[in-house]
Amino acid sequence: MIYAFDTYYYEDYANTVCIAFEDWTSEKESEIFIEKTDITSDYESGAFYKRELPCILSLLKKIELKEGDLIIVDGYVILDNDGKMGLGGYLYKALNQKYPVIGIAKNEFASPDSQRISVFRGESKTPLFLTAKGVEADQILPKVEQMSGSYRMPALLKKLDQLSRT
Repeated sequence: MIYAFDTYYYEDYANTVCIAFEDWTSEKESEIFIEKTDITSDYESGAFYKRELPCILSLLKKIELKEGDLIIVDGYVILDNDGKMGLGGYLYKALNQKYPVIGIAKNEFASPDSQRISVFRGESKTPLFLTAKGVEADQILPKVEQMSGSYRMPALLKKLDQLSRT
């Protein structure tokens, strides 16, 4: 199973959503998990994980992960060539490195990273940015390219973003 997470912040709470789907080419989710939580940390530039990681870990308590499951986060796993961890890296560590974590980001991070892969989907000239831990990003690249939807953002990840904002 593949579990994709996104969190949207309102003034006084965070809305975290997870869409579970069986295969990279799935057109429909298998299950949706949603949780509203108190915001435990203010936004801190360069430390986004401090705000979002507690939300994801809380929602993960409702999900029974199994061997072979993958996790997708909206953001980065690794931020630069020095291995500085992003949200996905901290999640990978918090899960005792048992489940591969894939970061799919919409915006490029400023620091250079030779492991970051640009993903062009559909007719878009603007890439998504792929990073990973527990699996090689170049193995995930064709899978992200094959995800359902003909636009830059795969259809299920677009739905995830929309659900987090409601």
